[in-house]
Amino acid sequence: MSESGEISEFGYIMELLARGKVTIKNIERELICPACKELFTHPLILPCQHSICHKCVKELLLMLDDSFNDVGSDNSNQSSPRLRLPSPSMDKIDRISRPGWKRNSLTPRTTTFPCPGCEHDVDLGERGINGLFRNFTLETIVERYRQAARAATAIMCDLCKPPPQESTKSCMDCSASYCNECFKIYHPWGTVKAQHEYVGPTTNFRPKEKLSKDIDYLIGKESQVKSQISELNLLMKETECNGERAKEDAITHFEKLFEILEERKSSVLKAIDASKKLRLDKFQTQMEEYQGLLENNGLVGYAQEVLKETDQSCFVQTAKQLHVRIQKATESLKSFRPAAQTSFEDYVVNTSKQTELLGELSFFSSGVDVPEINEEQSKVYNNALISWYHPEKDKADSYVLEYRKINRDEEMLSWNEIEVCGTSKVISDLESNCNYAFRVRAYKGSICSPCSRELILHTPPAPVFSFLFDEKCGYNNEHLLLNLKRDRVESRAGFNLLLAAERIQVGYYTSLDYIIGDVGITKGKHFWAFRVEPYSYLVKAGVASSDKLQEWLRSPRDAVSPRYEQDSGHDSGSEDTCFDSSQPFTLVTIGMKKFFIPKSPTSSNEPENRVLPMPTSIGVLLDCDKGRVAFYDVDHMKCLYERQVDCSHAMYPAFALMGSGGVQLEESITAKYLGYQESM
Repeated sequence: MSESGEISEFGYIMELLARGKVTIKNIERELICPACKELFTHPLILPCQHSICHKCVKELLLMLDDSFNDVGSDNSNQSSPRLRLPSPSMDKIDRISRPGWKRNSLTPRTTTFPCPGCEHDVDLGERGINGLFRNFTLETIVERYRQAARAATAIMCDLCKPPPQESTKSCMDCSASYCNECFKIYHPWGTVKAQHEYVGPTTNFRPKEKLSKDIDYLIGKESQVKSQISELNLLMKETECNGERAKEDAITHFEKLFEILEERKSSVLKAIDASKKLRLDKFQTQMEEYQGLLENNGLVGYAQEVLKETDQSCFVQTAKQLHVRIQKATESLKSFRPAAQTSFEDYVVNTSKQTELLGELSFFSSGVDVPEINEEQSKVYNNALISWYHPEKDKADSYVLEYRKINRDEEMLSWNEIEVCGTSKVISDLESNCNYAFRVRAYKGSICSPCSRELILHTPPAPVFSFLFDEKCGYNNEHLLLNLKRDRVESRAGFNLLLAAERIQVGYYTSLDYIIGDVGITKGKHFWAFRVEPYSYLVKAGVASSDKLQEWLRSPRDAVSPRYEQDSGHDSGSEDTCFDSSQPFTLVTIGMKKFFIPKSPTSSNEPENRVLPMPTSIGVLLDCDKGRVAFYDVDHMKCLYERQVDCSHAMYPAFALMGSGGVQLEESITAKYLGYQESM
């Protein structure tokens, strides 16, 4: 911009300020130095066009120079340091600022430092600070702001002709403020007015009289104050009695719980003892049987004595029964099996539900209704939005929203509590790919309602990736309609399609219209979600590399049949039949309220297995590090389809529409989003 242009622009700004079109107060943050966080003092213009105080530049250079000397080049940090560092001594700055200073040990050798405004490195070159220009425009505006601030708090003279001057003293007898000139005129020396009492500028005249009136009022209400003190003493005694009574009631309830626990404890221990005795008896019997198998002991000893029998008739009479017992003992020995179990797994007491209920033990009053979480309005994306409604909203003073992470091993984690005045809250800093439980309770004074029914929500499997539709790359404004926020696109197959209808006889076809995200992904794990309108005929969504997108957007799709155009994305099924795991794109087909899973060599390709109901919201998970892409049903956070993808180039969210259709990107949940929901 030329010098004359800058002057005219400054004149225009100053004219608006003079007319009151732009309030000085509204531009206060533009007049704050990003380094010292105070109003600019002698601002200098850096090469990046940001401004900084002259003194702050010197401090930054000295700090970086000292840091360089202390730490050394091995520990240098490439990222931009924060600016709230200890300031160098004023002696150093003064010695640098003196005329004719020469480079010495106090001279900052560093001429490169991070800009406090944009955090980009700024190189001052050989001339250093001397090569920077003063921002006279900004300096003038700052001075105007200082004057306006002083004028806003100053007490002006009551007797000056317009414009009034700032007062220097106030007369308590005249109840007026004066500048020096007016005070001399209206209080001339040697007159009665010269004896008036005057103080510094003030608007509070006659403070003694006002204070005396207030004291007289309090003295006149002395009897009323005494009666109120007596009433407060009675209330204190009543509160003390009621508190003791409430403690006795609470103790009674807890003693009942203790009795129930003691009774259950006794019965459980008796059951364990009975089972233990029964098992020990079985083991004892089995052990005695096996001891009988030892030589000269029990059954074996008896059999040995029988063999000594010389009378054959007696031996035959006893041997048959003995032989049966010996066979049973032999079989038992071959297939040893303990007579009872040693484990008491069936006798482990499960107290998880009771522990949770006891943890929720609180005061209850039927006067406070239980709030209910609104499952339709509650959702989780980059943050969690929890909304609830109360049957009688005026009966609750505040609410407490509780949430906790649910571990897969069902470990009991403590609840996090947030006090909320309204009926909705945005919760941030939740871990990815985790289940969270939410519940809310209402408070009326010191009495709270029971907790609401818990709502379980699953966070996205990766951090949310934010982007908008790109209106420059491949966007066909004849067929696609993009809203101003660039988060919604609609396909309008209208007049242009009818004009080209005569080409049907020569093989005319309806082409896909592509639109992509305005931000690419080169590494990491990212997740985003979108909604496809139910009336949509055909929508393709997924990811594609920058090279593949250039190929698609550059190819003349009107000239060739899509069934012979590789990767056209039409019903030719090119992306379905291509099983190459290294392909640089993946698109799924959505339309007619259906979600179509692409063909796969490892799964069934029957139509009934590939066609699913269209989810309300569809999510895409791209893992560039592992080269995987997956599609999710966001409402249930369930993976519908997953495959490999080549991420060697920058990957972009890609969409294609044919016929009537619409795609809406999922809006990030922020405090602004919450305010909009409440206003709706």
